[in-house]
Amino acid sequence: MSAREVFLIIGRGDAVLWSDASDSALALPDSRARWEAIWRHRAELELIVHSHPVGPHAFSAEDESTMAAVELALGKRLSWAVLSPKGLLVRRDGVDSTVTEPPWWAGLLALASQVRTTTGAP
Repeated sequence: MSAREVFLIIGRGDAVLWSDASDSALALPDSRARWEAIWRHRAELELIVHSHPVGPHAFSAEDESTMAAVELALGKRLSWAVLSPKGLLVRRDGVDSTVTEPPWWAGLLALASQVRTTTGAP
C-alpha cells in the first residue's frame, strides 16, 4: 500500500467514530459523506484528525479553511489534529502543540496512511 491521507472523527473516550481515505499522499478531496458524518456525530465529536504522510507538520491553508467552515456549520470550536512524519500536531483552543504520548488510534492512522514518523512511533 502506498502513502495516502486518512481522515478520522474521534469521539468521547478516544473512540473512532468514522474514517475515510484518499488515494493520494498529498490531498484529501472534499466529500459529502465526510460532511454528513461530521454532522451526524456532532454531539459526541471531540477531535477531527487527518494525516499528512509526506508533511508538512502543520495545518495547510486548505485545512484552515475547512476547519473554519466546519466550526461555523457546527456553531462551536473543535479540536483538530494532523499526523505527519514529525509526529501528531494537535490544535486545542487555538493553540498548536506536538503530542509526546499519542493516543492509541495514532498508530492505526500511521499504518493506514503509511506515515513514517521521525521518532519511530506515531
